[in-house]
Amino acid sequence: MGEDYQTKPFSRARGPVVDAGRLASRRHVIHGLLEIDVTRARRLINQHSVETGERLSFTGFIIACLAQAVEAYPMVQAYRSWRNQLVLFEDVDVVTLIETEEGGVALPHIIRAANRRSFLDIHREIRAVQAQPRESAQERGLARLGSHAPRFARSLFYWGLRQNPRWMKKHAGTVVVTAVGMFGEGAGWGLGFLPMHTMGLTVGGIAQRPGLVNGELSPREHLCVTVSFDHDIVDGAPAARFAERFRELVESGRGLPDGG
Repeated sequence: MGEDYQTKPFSRARGPVVDAGRLASRRHVIHGLLEIDVTRARRLINQHSVETGERLSFTGFIIACLAQAVEAYPMVQAYRSWRNQLVLFEDVDVVTLIETEEGGVALPHIIRAANRRSFLDIHREIRAVQAQPRESAQERGLARLGSHAPRFARSLFYWGLRQNPRWMKKHAGTVVVTAVGMFGEGAGWGLGFLPMHTMGLTVGGIAQRPGLVNGELSPREHLCVTVSFDHDIVDGAPAARFAERFRELVESGRGLPDGG
């Protein structure tokens, strides 16, 4: 009788992923599940694609809106130092996971100072990294070397990042975005890892729902989003205010061509 299974080596690149799960399980994280009307934003993106042939990055749009909301409420990217002080950064460095090969471990690419850049600039950077992963500084840096280091060395490195917010910003950005909805259709939320960041955003699926517009029912598209916070630093009220600002930016289509 033939064998009904196969074996494959466990990839070294998954070592840091296992580390992230272990670190995340030790934190006091709160989650908010949002539904955001993205009908206008999706229409503008599709319209741009029809007119120019360029397929704009929806994840890039979400990152641009997120960065603007974080700039308005910087406490959501505050970090506690070893001196027991909170460090609040002005620039929003967004780390987003980019799949560079099917079935491979996603590349954690950092988009620097996203709050001071246009959506189109962010979009082009994402597309460049998708086409040429070596364009990412993270592909050439410690992120690539980390998978080959022993676990105790990685743990020591993570400890150092948690003690020094400036190192954290340099090597891991200030907020994290994970887009899982791009790989499927329909509604659905995800609860992503939050191993070190104070705030993380998990982009889920898009649901088709009827909605009231000027008193009339019309089909609308609603994006499922999970916003996660380190409750040691961010309380519910400021988290809610941040989430509302983020919602306003996304629903307005801010930064998209012809979106204002």
